[in-house]
Parts: sequence; structure tokens; C-alpha cells
Amino acid sequence: MVFYFKARPEAGDYTIFMGLDKHENEDLIKYGFPEDIWFHVDKMSSAHVYLRLNKGQTMDDISEGVLEDCAQLVKANSIQGNKVNNVDVVYTPWYNLKKTPSMDVGQVGFHNSKLVRTVQVEKRINEVVNRLNKTKVERTPDLKAEREAVSAAEKAERKLQLRDKKRREEMERLEKEKQAEIRSYKGLMVQDKMTSNKQVASGSKTLQELEEDFM
Repeated sequence: MVFYFKARPEAGDYTIFMGLDKHENEDLIKYGFPEDIWFHVDKMSSAHVYLRLNKGQTMDDISEGVLEDCAQLVKANSIQGNKVNNVDVVYTPWYNLKKTPSMDVGQVGFHNSKLVRTVQVEKRINEVVNRLNKTKVERTPDLKAEREAVSAAEKAERKLQLRDKKRREEMERLEKEKQAEIRSYKGLMVQDKMTSNKQVASGSKTLQELEEDFM
């Protein structure tokens, strides 16, 4: 089961979600989207909270309000973290999550530590947590099927882009050939004109030659 929440309305249409337990977390890790941002209380047990960004967005596009929503939610869903103040919450893109066979269920590492950011949560803000919980919806999605559908759509988009690229390249090639033919034709015309002028010049007589003919 996966729990879905809506971020504050003024921030835009963003979905925040988390798994019921560590086994659900495994599927979320495995079948995440490139736009997903993962949140977790640093050095404490907590829920794995995800924020799904819009396509093309990065962590730099997360507003302070949405960041606070995610941080408050993950703190509230940490048994230890919910009881203390000044909790650090780490977040990173889904694709930076590293999973090895030796890791326990729900445990992750990172491919690149430079892509991991930290935000400190001073204290729990009940107003934020309560607002998020009011939007809470429970679902049992087929995460694998959803990911496969997205992968298929991305593959089709890449094929379309490649086809468009090849078409543009072919049009550019034909245009270059056309321009080359025009330049070649103009050069030939100039050469023919020069040859004709030479023939006229060689066929004409000088004034002295005309006078001699008259004599």
C-alpha cells in the first residue's frame, strides 16, 4: 500500500507519497520515476517519502514551501525523529539511490554523495502535518506496470525525436546539395561568358587592320 498526499495548493500540483512499510519501500526504490525526489530522516529510522516533480524539473525547482511539506512529513513518520527537535532530513533524486544485494530490506546508499542535500527541521509543525494528512489517500498501485508504461512512453518519445532528427538532417543535406549545384551552375555560366568574350575579342579587328583592308 502507498499513501499519497497533496503539497500545499499555492505551490502547484505536486504529489508526495510514501510506502506503508519497508517492503513497500523496496518497490518504490525499484520502480521509481526519474522525477522522484527521495526524503529520509538522517541517521534515524523513518518513512521513505517521495516528491514527484514535473517532467524536466530538478531539486533546484523545489520551492521552500514544498520542501517544508516533505521534511515535516518525513519527520512526523519517524518514531525517533518525531520526538526531537533540530532533525536533519536528507534528500536526493531517486536515480541516485544505490541498492546492493548485501543491504537489508528498505536500506539504500547513494551513487554520488554530491547529489545529496540536507535540510534541518527545527521542530514539528502540526499545522503542516495536519494539512497533509487531510489530503491522504491510500492506494495499492501496480508500481511495476506504472514504471513500464512510463518507460514505453519515453522510448516512443526518443524514437520520435530520433526520426525528426534524421528528417531534419536529410533536409539539410538536400539543401546543401541544392546550393552546391546552384553555385556550380553560376560558376559554369561565368566561365562560358568569359570564353565567349574571348572569342569575340579574338575575332574582332583592330583599327589599323581595318584601314589596311580598306587600302
